[in-house]
Amino acid sequence: MIQFSGDDVRNLEGASKREWLETNGLGGFASSTIMGLNTRRYHGLLVAATKPPVGRLVLLSNLEETLIIDGRRYELSVNQYPGVYHPQGHLLLKEFRLDPYPVFTFEAEGVVLEKSVFMIVGENSAGVRYEVRRAENQTTVSLEVRPLVAFRDYHSTTHENSAIDHEIKVTPGLISFAAYDGLPTLHFAHDATNIDSKGFWFRNFEYAVERERGLDFSEDLFSPFAFIFDLNAHTHAAIIASTEVRDAGRIEEYQRAEISRRAAIIAASPHEDELVCSLVAAADQYIVAREHCKTVIAGYHWFGDWGRDTMIALPGLTLVTGRTEIAKSILLEFAAHIDRGMLPNRFPDAGETPEYNTVDATLWYFEAIRALGEYTGDYEFIKKNLYAALVDIIDWHERGTRYGIKVDDDGLLLSGEAGVQLTWMDAKVGDFVVTPRQGKAVEIQALWYNALRVMEDLAGKFGDRANKKRFGEMAASAKRSFEDLFWNQDAGCLYDTVSADHRDGSIRPNQILAVSLKHSMLSRDKSRRVVEVVERELLTPFGLRSLAPSDPAYRPRYEGGVWDRDIAYHQGTVWPWLMGPFITAYVRANGGTKRARERAKEMLAPLRDHLADGGLGHISEILDAESPHEVRGCVAQAWSVAEILRAAVEDVFSVKPTPNRQDSVRTAAR
Repeated sequence: MIQFSGDDVRNLEGASKREWLETNGLGGFASSTIMGLNTRRYHGLLVAATKPPVGRLVLLSNLEETLIIDGRRYELSVNQYPGVYHPQGHLLLKEFRLDPYPVFTFEAEGVVLEKSVFMIVGENSAGVRYEVRRAENQTTVSLEVRPLVAFRDYHSTTHENSAIDHEIKVTPGLISFAAYDGLPTLHFAHDATNIDSKGFWFRNFEYAVERERGLDFSEDLFSPFAFIFDLNAHTHAAIIASTEVRDAGRIEEYQRAEISRRAAIIAASPHEDELVCSLVAAADQYIVAREHCKTVIAGYHWFGDWGRDTMIALPGLTLVTGRTEIAKSILLEFAAHIDRGMLPNRFPDAGETPEYNTVDATLWYFEAIRALGEYTGDYEFIKKNLYAALVDIIDWHERGTRYGIKVDDDGLLLSGEAGVQLTWMDAKVGDFVVTPRQGKAVEIQALWYNALRVMEDLAGKFGDRANKKRFGEMAASAKRSFEDLFWNQDAGCLYDTVSADHRDGSIRPNQILAVSLKHSMLSRDKSRRVVEVVERELLTPFGLRSLAPSDPAYRPRYEGGVWDRDIAYHQGTVWPWLMGPFITAYVRANGGTKRARERAKEMLAPLRDHLADGGLGHISEILDAESPHEVRGCVAQAWSVAEILRAAVEDVFSVKPTPNRQDSVRTAAR
């Protein structure tokens, strides 16, 4: 449980930087800050995924809540308008906790009101329940709740307009509102005593984070009606906002089911460590539905499912957590979309043709399949469903595929064209590529070699002697070339990128993968030297910097408008996901000793504290390169959670895969 009280919930500056997130297994979510102040256009109590996991619409933005005690009105909400916060309900907020979902406790005139928010898994439904925890017997208490709706794409904002339909449809226990033609009807199941059917616009809400990011930050919201609950007749009140018709009388049943589901997930944790259990719980929120299968949301609030992120995150999200059937489902789905030897990097929101603009997503696919074999021992599944596709990928890389991706004469992998960024350092502003890495990028060589050795092993298991020999020879060729081409003797580490006429000596974290991947081309001595340089130049309490501070291109802060942020994205900004490979590399380079694992455990301590900052219970996408390492980007990122979870379990606590075990959370899976 994460809990805040006192000034931690009432201080506007601090509380507005802590955000909670509830998800529904479809790509939809509910999210805001711990004081209920929406600071992003992505915040809302019901952000529905209408084409799972995408097509996301902010339907219900917020609720204006007023506690009425003996006729005196106490506003519980808080909004930011130009030059003012109004109302200031956060001053009545006594406590916020995740238990396991968001719970707010307000107090006025001795009346204590508790509000809980959760989502129903598998549908676009958000439940809000209020309960009076304490009140004087003679006190008359009621609650007025006015929904604020947006009905818009979650990347945009809405403004007062005449096209909205003001009409509401009222039936016992249900109010239905269809704001615009072509958009879903929003149903409000409730147990209110009365309804105020007067509707009107609230104007000029401001979202501070969007202003900081140089994006549209102002919005108008419509309120079609208000609920009035008599809290003397009943000490509790319920609202379920949904794209489906629901029964508010079942809200406690839905709550119990959600508590039980989460408890089962945590019970299957591979280790009792507090951080591990927390990350196991967080991992569940990134696994979502796509048509007939599962996929991975790269990050909340605004990412969809990306090939690279999915393959990097898959071992931590699904294999370490015992959800092996989900892992298989994801790998099968991506196999169906392989084209010219490449995995799609992104499934677009609108359902267009997937984008094949990455060199590393495909190579991470091999590592994910290797991990599946290690964790499940189900090589028959790999042989039957995936092996032929993997061979075809190698064939395409040998003869050449998109964007100049091709095996060079030295056995290493070339990639890149002008104006295209194919590696994970992929920031691009218009036609300007911020970190061009054409030629031979160090982590691509590490991934390529690892893929070849994985294929050599699989070919051996499957009796494919010709390919076993072929892949082994290809791997040996790559290894012979790698050290001569990439070892930077002066710096004592690896060059970042090598092209025909240039060796880039920038100290970046990509080289750590040449040590951390299962199959490494480096000797123990050089592995240790790489780890030492990365630790000295790039390690922070929350992950690795993307560029050493001594570099002229280094940016200590990720802030400003789109241009400034994209320029800084990979020029120093800290990436927590890289802490996973670093810990693996550190433990391995130091012989896997108890001392090395204890030191690695110490590195995880700040990340345990980070769970109570930014996106609560999650690990963020990025942070500033310098102290105090402000949380930036997405507040909840799949590969950040997954890689730190994987490294903690496998390397720090040395929990080894147990092939052939049953899917440990099958009954709890979304």
